Amino acid sequence: MSSIAEATSEIADDLLSLTADICARSLAPYAAAAEQAERFPREQFRTLGQAGLLSLPYPEQYGGAGLPAELYLQVFELLGRTWASVAVGVSVHALACLPMASFGTDEQKRRWLPWMLSGGSLGAYCLSEAHAGSDPAAMRTRATRVDGGYVLDGAKAWTTHGGEADFYTVMARTSPDPRSGISCFFVPSDAVGLSASPPERKLGLTASTTATVNFDGVFVPDDRVIGGIGEGLRIALAALDSGRLGIAAIATGLAQAALDESVAYARDREAFGQPIIRHEGVGFMLADMAATVETGRAMYLTAARRRDRRLPFTREASIAKLVATDGAMAVTMNAVQVLGGAGYTKDFPVERYMREAKVMQIFEGTNQIQRLIIARDLERAAS
Repeated sequence: MSSIAEATSEIADDLLSLTADICARSLAPYAAAAEQAERFPREQFRTLGQAGLLSLPYPEQYGGAGLPAELYLQVFELLGRTWASVAVGVSVHALACLPMASFGTDEQKRRWLPWMLSGGSLGAYCLSEAHAGSDPAAMRTRATRVDGGYVLDGAKAWTTHGGEADFYTVMARTSPDPRSGISCFFVPSDAVGLSASPPERKLGLTASTTATVNFDGVFVPDDRVIGGIGEGLRIALAALDSGRLGIAAIATGLAQAALDESVAYARDREAFGQPIIRHEGVGFMLADMAATVETGRAMYLTAARRRDRRLPFTREASIAKLVATDGAMAVTMNAVQVLGGAGYTKDFPVERYMREAKVMQIFEGTNQIQRLIIARDLERAAS
């Protein structure tokens, strides 16, 4: 047993060391300029893909690494600590692959997963609509039955990698039933009738392209329907549980970066004859920030361990997402405060961290929705 544990520890150490090295060499030097220019980091995604970091959760037989969530989420945290736009992109790619990997037929997985996990392709996940964000059952994008498949018509809003992705995992309505009327489709980016609107102009994550994806008579053959007809909402909700863990890990990494910057500044900046970290007003704030970061980390790892043991983890995923992203918002705001006037300028990265943290309270289900999920699960457990 000890030899197995030692081998697993060695794999984890090697993977995290590799990730840290890539972050230092291939991500950190380019992040600020790319965010300023709103430039999509496709080259960085290629680098991560070549290193195998775009396929970590998925089976080795299809080109993945077959790693447990407890480990690959630590990779997400390191990426989030270095460049949040890239980290979110890696998480979204993993989310886009999950329905095929978990609900696809053996033939579908043999045909598509090796390409999806190759490191050269990038996925997008199409669930939200302009009028149906927190309520996916209200979606209007429809899939009409025709000979040999379905025709998709509608628009999916807030799509990360919209217009940049190589494939789209799309939820669309196949019947009027609010719960069993949604199905899941695999749509390559070269499908006729698929297009993307101009990217959204966002407060943060400006290197991460977010756009509405339009489906105008897009034909999807029967062999690209994932899961059974009417199973789409179940697939979507299962995928979101895992997606929320990804965002929790990234938010923790972002908060850690803000804490690191704050400590370095407070150690070097002097006021009243000593480093400001020695002043209780600043030192206690940094202590609270550290406690918040560690709490987020503990929560996402706790949820990940339940997922790895194949235990229900919906409540834990929502708690992790809620705690880590609210924590990241608080930590990054405090980081700006610690740096004072300097923190409000673009000479330091903490103002960018603060802008990036905000959206993490919103996507993969707003934190108000997370509270609703947690409360309903508590009610069920008490019944």
